[in-house]
Amino acid sequence: MESSSARSNASAENRLGYTRSASMDSAAPPLAVRSGSMLSRRSSRQGSMGSISLSREMGDSILNSMRHSLQSADQLLGDVDSSVLAQLIESGRILAPEVDANEDIANALEHHKVGPLPDDAMMPNNGKIAAAPVSSVETKDIISNAPADSSTKVEPYKLSLRLDYAAYMIHLAVFGFFGVFTRYGLQKLFGPECLALTSDQSPLYPDLPSNMLGSFLMGWFGIIFKADIQHISNHLIVGITTGYMGSLTTFSGWNQKMVGLSSRGHWVYAIAGIVLGMFIVNESITIGAETGERLRSLILKYIRERSSIGHKYDWEQWRVDTRTKQSVLLSVMMILMSFLWILSIALAVVKVRSLADGAVLWMGCSVVPPGVWLRWYLARLNGQGIGKQGSFKWLPIGTLAANVLAAGVMAALAVTSKVVHTKQAMTILSGIQLGFLGCLSTVSTFAAEVYTMRRSGQIARAFVYAASTFLLSFVLGTLIYSVPVWEKHYG
Repeated sequence: MESSSARSNASAENRLGYTRSASMDSAAPPLAVRSGSMLSRRSSRQGSMGSISLSREMGDSILNSMRHSLQSADQLLGDVDSSVLAQLIESGRILAPEVDANEDIANALEHHKVGPLPDDAMMPNNGKIAAAPVSSVETKDIISNAPADSSTKVEPYKLSLRLDYAAYMIHLAVFGFFGVFTRYGLQKLFGPECLALTSDQSPLYPDLPSNMLGSFLMGWFGIIFKADIQHISNHLIVGITTGYMGSLTTFSGWNQKMVGLSSRGHWVYAIAGIVLGMFIVNESITIGAETGERLRSLILKYIRERSSIGHKYDWEQWRVDTRTKQSVLLSVMMILMSFLWILSIALAVVKVRSLADGAVLWMGCSVVPPGVWLRWYLARLNGQGIGKQGSFKWLPIGTLAANVLAAGVMAALAVTSKVVHTKQAMTILSGIQLGFLGCLSTVSTFAAEVYTMRRSGQIARAFVYAASTFLLSFVLGTLIYSVPVWEKHYG
C-alpha cells in the first residue's frame, strides 16, 4: 500500500514537474522575444544615437568646411579666375572636341571644394563671398520650379561637333549685328549731333556710353544670370555675352580717341580719358552685378511664394534640349544671320557709292561676323599661359591679344585715312573701324576679368593686367598713328 502510494505520489510529482517544465518551456519563447525586442530597441536606440552623433559630426564637418571655404575663397578664386574664368567669360566653350570650358571650371571648383552657396548662381548674398563669376557654373539653383525626378529625366540632345561649332558662330554673328546697331545708335544719341555729351575733343569719348551699358549688362548676364540662361541654351549665353556685349563695347575705339588727343598735344585729356573711363566701366560692372543679384533674389522669392500657393512655374519647357528645338533654333538663327549679312553688304555697296547717310553703319555691319569670330577664336588663349612652361596662366592672353591687335590695326587705318583724300575710301575705313575692329576688341570682357581679379583679392594682378592692356595699346597706337602725324604734319 505504502509502496503503491509512494509510486502514485512520485508519478504525480513527475507529472507536476513535467507540467511546470512544459509551462516554463512554453514561456521561454515569449521571454526570448521580449528580451530580443528589448535588445533590438536598445540597439536601435544606440543606432539612432550613433546616427544622430554621426549626423552631428557630419554637420559640424560640413559647417567647418563651409567656414574654411569662405575664409579661403579669395585665395582659391585667385587661382581659378586666371586660368579658366577668362575662358568662361569670353569663349563659352573651348573649341576642342568634347571639351567644355564650363565643365572645366566646375571640375576645378569641385577640386578646390569651393562651391556656390544656395540661391546664388553668381554672387552669394549678404556679402558671404564677394567674388566674381565663379558661381556662374552653378546649376543647382537655376531659376526653375520643375520637379526633379531622376527616373523621368531625359538626357538632353547634343549636336554633332561641326553643328555645335556652327551654332556658336551663327549666334555670335547675329548678336554681333545687334551690338553694332546699339553702339552706333548710342554714338549718335550722345554725340554732337544730338545730346552733345561726348566728342572726339574731350575725355568723354564717343564710345563711352556703349562701354558703360555693355559693362553693366555684363554684370547681369555675364555674372549673375549666366547659369540661368545657360540652363536654357549654351549657344544663347555665348551669343549674348561674347556676341552682343562684346560687340556693343569696343576697346580699340576708346584707345584710338585717347591716342588722337595725345597726338594733338592734349595729354591731360588723354590720361584723364583713360583713368576716368576705366573707373566708369569698373563701376558699371559692379553696379550691374549688385543690381542683378538683387533682382535675381526677388525673382526667386516671387517664384517660391507663388509655388507655395499652388502656382507652378515649369521653366524646363524653355530649355533647348531636344533635337527639334535645336534644329528650329539653329534654322531661325541661320536665316536671321543670312538676312542681316546680305542686307548689310547690299546697303553698304549702294550707300558707299552714293555716300548716303548710314554708309559707315552698313559698311561696318558687313564686316561684323569676322571680327566677332576672330575674338572668339583668340579667347581660346585665355588661361594657356606664355611659353612652353605656361607661365602667367592668370593673365587672359586671348583678350589682351584681341584688344592690342585691334588697337594697332585701328591706328593704322586712322593714319591711312589721313593719307587718302577720297570720301569713299574714308567711309570704307571708318566702317571697318566701326564693325570689324569694334567687334574684335571688347571692354565688357576686359572689365569682367579685372572685376574678377579685384573681387577675389588679386589687386596686383588686376592692376598689372589693366596697365599692360592700356600701355601696350597706347604705345602701339602712338608709334603707328602719332609718329607719322607728327612727322608729316597731318591735319
